[in-house]
Amino acid sequence: MRPLGRFRLRHGRSQASRWLGDPGSLLPSTLCGGLSDEFGCGIRRRRTVLGVTDTTREDGLAAVLPALSDAFGLGAVRDRRFLAHGLMNRNWRLVTAAGVCALKEITDVPLPKARRNLAVLVDLAREGIPVPAPLVDASGDLVVEVGGHGYCALPWVDGEHLQGTDLPLDQVRDLGALLGRLHEGLRRHGPGPVPEQAPVAKVRDVAEADQAAAALMSRLPTDPVSDFDKAAAEALHGRRGLLARYAGARPDGEEPAGPYGWTHGDFQYRNLLRRDGRVVAVLDWDRLGVRPYGEEVARTAQVQFGVGGVFDLDRVAAFCSGYRSVIDLSEGDLADAVKRLWWKRLTDFWQLEFYLDRQDPTFGEMFLTDEALLIWWTDRADEVQAAYAAR
Repeated sequence: MRPLGRFRLRHGRSQASRWLGDPGSLLPSTLCGGLSDEFGCGIRRRRTVLGVTDTTREDGLAAVLPALSDAFGLGAVRDRRFLAHGLMNRNWRLVTAAGVCALKEITDVPLPKARRNLAVLVDLAREGIPVPAPLVDASGDLVVEVGGHGYCALPWVDGEHLQGTDLPLDQVRDLGALLGRLHEGLRRHGPGPVPEQAPVAKVRDVAEADQAAAALMSRLPTDPVSDFDKAAAEALHGRRGLLARYAGARPDGEEPAGPYGWTHGDFQYRNLLRRDGRVVAVLDWDRLGVRPYGEEVARTAQVQFGVGGVFDLDRVAAFCSGYRSVIDLSEGDLADAVKRLWWKRLTDFWQLEFYLDRQDPTFGEMFLTDEALLIWWTDRADEVQAAYAAR
């Protein structure tokens, strides 16, 4: 077998044995617990297409695999396995003459954006930041287009995804410091200049949110039969009460406070591969974009440590302390980010909308779990803000 170091990497670097491809390769079968911003707290579920089965995908890959193997210099493919628990992109684990790699069919972002994002990883890897270093074809392209689809490949590495609440406090602090290092690295190696105009974020008003809640109420059975329908109706009634009670707490303006720059966009445990107490790969760079640093810190801490309807405040504090040891984000900037995140959760109902649209119970469970966290958070807002302010 050709050693992993013989994989073609951009700029001739031979770091292939260190990296893995898309996070979908190692995800467990249960994906609940919160999703990314437009999808809540971090996970984008793979689209289900009627009539398209895993066999269909395998047949489609079989037709283009020889061309992909030749383009990426993989040699003979000895085994392939479709990774059914991937995200929006489709993923396979390939055992080849050159070693084991992850192959991703890119469906979640336009191919030019995928190339842009993959190119950033090469420079970050040079600095020792644990990111996947993509393979290239003979011309140096990071994405190979075959049969009307785009593919990228990354060498495989062993590791596991651990929830933030499963980490000891020292590793939690290290995780915060890693996010700070990542932001520093992206300052130097982002895919383009950071705009002079600060990013803005829509702040939904109470009337709009209340109308959304009323519309969802109308979609639930008038006489709820299932336990979920009863719980969802109660949750919506309670949410409308919160909206009325906290209408005056709406954040001021649509321009968040504090510094901003290129950010990962989904820095949470499902996209972090760990081994021997440390992160060995930061995965899934599809959401790389310019955002306030405070937004990513606040959201990451919520996704990592807001589990089971409560915040683990000790871990929130350790994480923020680690981050602020690298980037001196002020207490006021963090407080603004946390308040905006809380307001976004207060005025958004995406999980229930997905449940009603798709009849997928996973999203129903997420709605109820996140509702419990919102209530807990609202009742303890000062404690949560204090944890985020830790140094």
